[in-house]
Amino acid sequence: MILNCIAVDDEPLALGLVSKFIEQTPFLKLVGKYAGAVDALKAIHSQKIDLVFLDIQMRDLNGIELARVLDKGVDKPRIIFTTAYNQFALEGYKVDALDYLLKPFNYEEFLRAAQKGLHYAELLNKAATPAPLSSETEHADDTYLFLKVEYQMVKISMDDILYIEGLKDYVKVELKNGQKSILSLTSLKALEEKLPPRRFMRVHRSFIVSLDKITSMTKSSAHIGKTRISIGDQYRDAFAQFFSKWI
Repeated sequence: MILNCIAVDDEPLALGLVSKFIEQTPFLKLVGKYAGAVDALKAIHSQKIDLVFLDIQMRDLNGIELARVLDKGVDKPRIIFTTAYNQFALEGYKVDALDYLLKPFNYEEFLRAAQKGLHYAELLNKAATPAPLSSETEHADDTYLFLKVEYQMVKISMDDILYIEGLKDYVKVELKNGQKSILSLTSLKALEEKLPPRRFMRVHRSFIVSLDKITSMTKSSAHIGKTRISIGDQYRDAFAQFFSKWI
């Protein structure tokens, strides 16, 4: 797989270095280099771009602002920020950047970031290719999901999920067997839409539970091990139907 890339930086030396790194990477193709975000935006709208190596501090439109105006679809170009300022790391995460390269960086660091772009593109390509249905594969989407964790996509087995808690702009996924919790920048609603309803249930505005991990319950609460999760008022009817199967 070859990724079409552009480099955007108003510093000629930095622009030249990133362009050189792109050209020497076998799975990247440099299709343009720009000294400003406005020209880069025109290029993005006029051709298929997979990956943008983007400076943040620029004169006309900074890199964070450019990231915010890009299309929100899954086929939008992914961004790898290249900047000398580490204080923008959180902002870069909020605009769904794949990675954040702090200047000065070497080719090894560049390649590691570029490989994240390749991995993401391969995942999208795989997801877009329909698999033949059979009795063994028709529920394959029930087995795992991918979540954005920091600057990478992490594969999570649905069998490992105990419950999911919404924390403002993030969700926290609690896993079985003492595995470390996973924090992802997404909404509980967005994640709920990805989960199979036969295995997971929203029981509170802040909680989704894995139904087969419930160890005990009442009409107003579900217990997963030692954790008690209250059932929200608007979810009680749906939970009552599930509860009735246990009686």
